[in-house]
Amino acid sequence: MKAVRNTPFRGEHDDEALPGLPAPLPPGERLLWRGAPDWRVLAQRSFHLRKVAAYFGVLIAWRFITGLVDGGTLGMAAASTLWTVPLAGLALGLIALLSWLAASNTVYTLTDRRVVMRIGIVLTVTFNLPLRRIETARLHALPGGAGDIALVLNPADRIGYIHLWPHARPWHFTRTEPMLRALPDAANVAQLMADALQQSLVTPVRTVGERAGAEPAADSRSGHPPMANAA
Repeated sequence: MKAVRNTPFRGEHDDEALPGLPAPLPPGERLLWRGAPDWRVLAQRSFHLRKVAAYFGVLIAWRFITGLVDGGTLGMAAASTLWTVPLAGLALGLIALLSWLAASNTVYTLTDRRVVMRIGIVLTVTFNLPLRRIETARLHALPGGAGDIALVLNPADRIGYIHLWPHARPWHFTRTEPMLRALPDAANVAQLMADALQQSLVTPVRTVGERAGAEPAADSRSGHPPMANAA
């Protein structure tokens, strides 16, 4: 009888060189920051958990008041609203689960050369956004220190809104803006990104095989400010 060797479980991202990165950083590239969304903030901001909870609250109150107005007793009015309670719990639970899955499968990485977004629940995709192709970044601060950072890309670079959602600035379909959502310490991340974007403006661009002392390649990025506050 042959002994069966137990094979350890391998997750989808076990083959990553570093968390969120499909390959090791090239020589000379430095990791500045790595993080992920706070799923609670993501549930409120992207999946509108509070609005859904408010909707069900209004629905339950309306059913209860209607039952009283129609001449029912308190018990009868309460009984008429019971079917909405498990429905509300199921809806809110699904939103919370979806938010947790989205956050736990997301890794944002900032280096001195690019922003890397590994996103996706069922199908994982990784977007490499060179800093030189980012015109500006907008910080939208939230109460408690959390916030979102939207990235305005060069007009020639386009990513489908559906490919990024929920990691896209809401309602910007024509010129999609990738967004680092629900960051717990958004102000510090924004400062790191602003410094990296500013540095990328003054660092010469060298192509493969470029001779020492040769004229550096021109930067195609416009002169927009590296970091701005979202409107």
